[in-house]
Amino acid sequence: LKRGRGIHVVEPLIGVEMSSDYNKTHCGLAPQSLVASILPPVLIVELLLGLPGNLLALCVFCRHLQSWTPNVVFLLNLVLADFLLLVSLPLRIDYLQREEDWVFSDAWCRINLFMLAVNRSASIGFMTAVAVDRYFKVVHPHHKVNFISSSQAAGTACFIWAVVFSLRLPLLLTGDLLMKHENHSYCRSFNPDKDPKLGIKLHYAVYLAEFFFSLIILLFCSFRICCILHRRHKDKKKNMRQAVRIISVINVVFIVCFGPGVAIGLTALYMKTQGESYCDTFKSSGEWFVIGIGFTYLNSVLDPVIYGFCSSMFRDAVKTMINRLGLVALQLSHRGNTVNGDKG
Repeated sequence: LKRGRGIHVVEPLIGVEMSSDYNKTHCGLAPQSLVASILPPVLIVELLLGLPGNLLALCVFCRHLQSWTPNVVFLLNLVLADFLLLVSLPLRIDYLQREEDWVFSDAWCRINLFMLAVNRSASIGFMTAVAVDRYFKVVHPHHKVNFISSSQAAGTACFIWAVVFSLRLPLLLTGDLLMKHENHSYCRSFNPDKDPKLGIKLHYAVYLAEFFFSLIILLFCSFRICCILHRRHKDKKKNMRQAVRIISVINVVFIVCFGPGVAIGLTALYMKTQGESYCDTFKSSGEWFVIGIGFTYLNSVLDPVIYGFCSSMFRDAVKTMINRLGLVALQLSHRGNTVNGDKG
C-alpha cells in the first residue's frame, strides 16, 4: 500500500496473473465438476483397453516387415499415432483427478495438448489414407496408385506426419494454454478467451476443417464403392464386400470418436456469440464439449478393430495367439487332472 498526495494506491503483489487470466475470458474461469467426475474413470478404461491392443498390433506389424503393403504402412502409422495419445493420457488423468489443477509446468501443458491434438489429426489422416487406398483398389483397380511400393507408402506417411505437425505447431508455440484463477491452473486448448490469439484460432480452424474434409472423402469413397458393388451384383466379389466392410467400420469409428466433439464444440461457439446473458448455457456446453473430446480418445481402443478388418496379417496373428492360449490352457487343465488322478 502506497500513500501519496492523499491517494491510496493498492499494488497487488500476488495473483496479478490470475486476475488478468480471469478478466480476459468469456464468462470467467471455473472448474468443470461434471468433467472431473465423469472423464477420469473413462480415460483410465480407455488407457487400459487401448494399450494392449496397440502393443499387439505393433508387435504383429513389426514381425512381418518383409510382407508390408501400403495398407499395412498406413495402419502402422495409425498405431504410432495412438501411442502419442496413450503416453499423454496419464498426465491428463492426473489433471482431471485434481479437479482441473495442472501441477506441471507451462511447457508440459503445451506439450501434452500438442500430443493430444497430433494424435487426433494423425488418426484422422491415416484413417482417410486407408479408406482412399481401399477406394482405388476397388473403383480404379488399374490405377498406378495401386502399384506403389512400401517405401513410397512410407514417404506418403511421412508427408502426412509433416502436414500434421505443421498444422498443430501453433498450439505448441502458443502461451495462453495455461490459465490461473483462484489457486487453480487450467490447462486447456479450448480456453474461453474473449479474443483468442492467432495460434488458438488456427487450432480451432484445424479442429473443424480436418473433420469435415476427411468426412467428405470417407463418404465419397463409401458411396463409390457401394455403387461399384451394386453394378457387379452378380459377381459379388469377396474383395469388394470386404472393402465395403472396411469403409463402413472406418466411418463408424470416425463418426463415433470425432463427431460428438465437433457437434458440441460448434454449439459452444454459437452460445459464445450470444453474449454473457447465456453464460450458464455456454459453460454447460463447454463441459459437454470436453466430455465429447473424451470420445476422441476412444479411437485408441477402437483402432484395433480397424486393424482386424483391414489386415489379414493382424487377424491371423490374433487367431494364432488365441489358439495358443487355448492350447496352453488345455495342457494346464490336462496336467491338473493327471496330478489329481495320481493322487487318487
